[in-house]
Amino acid sequence: MYRVVFLLAPGLHLLDLAGPAQVFSELAELGHACAVHYVADQREIKTAQGLAVRADTDWPELDADDLVFVPGWRSSGPGAGGRLSAESLRRLREHHAGGGTVASVCSGADALGRAGLLDGRRCTTHHDVQDELALRYPRATVIRDVLYVVDRRVVTSAGIASGIDLALHLVSVAHGPAAAARVAREMVVYARRNGDERQTSAMLRHRGHVNDAVHRAQDLIDARFGPRKRFSQGCKRRTRRVVPLGGPWMCIGFIRCVLIRWRKFETSYPSRRRR
Repeated sequence: MYRVVFLLAPGLHLLDLAGPAQVFSELAELGHACAVHYVADQREIKTAQGLAVRADTDWPELDADDLVFVPGWRSSGPGAGGRLSAESLRRLREHHAGGGTVASVCSGADALGRAGLLDGRRCTTHHDVQDELALRYPRATVIRDVLYVVDRRVVTSAGIASGIDLALHLVSVAHGPAAAARVAREMVVYARRNGDERQTSAMLRHRGHVNDAVHRAQDLIDARFGPRKRFSQGCKRRTRRVVPLGGPWMCIGFIRCVLIRWRKFETSYPSRRRR
């Protein structure tokens, strides 16, 4: 069982929590063994948007395969939050020391800094608080203008919607790029991996669209065919076009075949277009 624990601080931003939580919730609904937990220093937490949320005060048992996620909070002005107890910070340190991964969205990086997990590491946060983070933790290297940064099981993201990108990346690492692509499709978001990581998966590299027919073709490629399957001959017989082989070119070529055949189908049956 893959456990994801969200550590909630007073004044947290709803989207910092809801975006990543939705990613892991969708992962569980798609049949993966994933359990989502919410913990805090007190049972009720008031968010920056005024809505109160409830959490457990007792942490679940965690192992090295699990993830602790710290959503960000309003960092200045009325209702500024981010207060976490020494016990919660100790939990963060111990989970990482035991081989686990810790992650943050937006100003949640400050909690990782207070736990000593940013020292000697690269990190990022929301552009409004990057200078402040660099001043507070001079031993950390703050990376600007990226969505997220991964450094030795400490993962930080820029804030707000980028938490979704970070969560999709973590799903891809733990459960594979196809699972991340399916979750992104269910959430109707682009499966982007343009944080501090290279885009190594053709399935994710060509998912920046909302065309359902193309998504279905990509799902078919990932589920049924390996990188050495040869589509070119069969596709050439049907469409009179040659499909390049290997890697992303195979993916793009097969998708072109699907779209060509779909257009021919629509041309043959024009009544279906009117519906």
